[in-house]
Amino acid sequence: MRVSSRGDVDAFLVMDVMETARKLEDAGRSIIHMEVGQPSTPAPKAARQGLADALQKPLGYTVALGLPELRAGIAQLYQRWYGIKIDPARVVVTAGSSGAFVLAFTALFDAGDRVALGEPGYPSYRQILRALSVTPVGIPAKVENRLQPVPADLQDVPDLAGLIVASPGNPSGTMLDHQSLSALMQHAESRNMAFISDEIYHGLHYNERAVSALEVSNQAYVINSFSKYFSMTGWRIGWMVVPPDHVRRVERLAQNLFICPPHASQIAALSALDAVEELEANCMIYAENRRLMLEGLPKAGFDRIAPPDGAFYIYADVSEITDDSVALADTILREAGVAVTPGVDFDPARGHRWLRFSYARATEDIVEGLDRLARFMQARA
Repeated sequence: MRVSSRGDVDAFLVMDVMETARKLEDAGRSIIHMEVGQPSTPAPKAARQGLADALQKPLGYTVALGLPELRAGIAQLYQRWYGIKIDPARVVVTAGSSGAFVLAFTALFDAGDRVALGEPGYPSYRQILRALSVTPVGIPAKVENRLQPVPADLQDVPDLAGLIVASPGNPSGTMLDHQSLSALMQHAESRNMAFISDEIYHGLHYNERAVSALEVSNQAYVINSFSKYFSMTGWRIGWMVVPPDHVRRVERLAQNLFICPPHASQIAALSALDAVEELEANCMIYAENRRLMLEGLPKAGFDRIAPPDGAFYIYADVSEITDDSVALADTILREAGVAVTPGVDFDPARGHRWLRFSYARATEDIVEGLDRLARFMQARA
């Protein structure tokens, strides 16, 4: 049977690492998971209880843009976190941030358009764009800019229809301050480029809070999710905020592509918004894990890193060890029993010399993982 070239996307390597780790665990191996951004904490208790209560009634289709009360609750979150007022009508509830990317890219770009994204960056940006016949244009971000793009990186790149940024970044965990974010948004506006801000790791910061693109301008698509800060990865519930004149365009796409986000997950998400004490306690776990990683990774031999401002990742330059991060990650998994992600997932050009370490899991796992990594590197010396 014939196939479409839209399906010729690269594998999401972290998922392949997860599958190999699963097989090793099925064979009786103990594996420490530092490969995936999967919180070890469950969805907030209020979210689980809210859904349990709702299960006594039928759950069916909701309106395409999401439950009005959830959209209002998300709008209130922007008041709480950033001190800005958002019209709930601009909030679009989605099937995870992945659903938001599909809607955003479809609403903003035509087949053949060229869209810039900083590298290293979340790999699915590239693959979703390709599946939509849009051309991703990797922008190599510099170490001196903490692996975040700056306008000078874009200046000589022609024919761009859009720019995607993430702060805190994945895999780096580094953030854009207000001035840096403003500069990128002004550059995009001057070239009539659509601006998409991935803010999925907001709430997970260790000093200064992250800045939302909505603090700079309403002319952006801002994407977020309940997966990370709210510990609800498997619930597949996210959102985006769009300019007022884009709401109906996105609504038509959402009606036809998804009908609506999962009703059950929307109910849980609504209750999760108020679980502040529990969620902030989770952040304290990540902060301790970060401290352990910044102390333990250099001792193990992974000392070329940029301390992350947010999220729960550390991106390490391992060029003194290897120029094949895929092979190194596989060796670490099989010999040390620690799953890590090769940097080529995030940067096809330079990622062969980088690894990403996640510290999203329980603190005892981080301690054990660091001990295994130290013993592994000592045996290689």
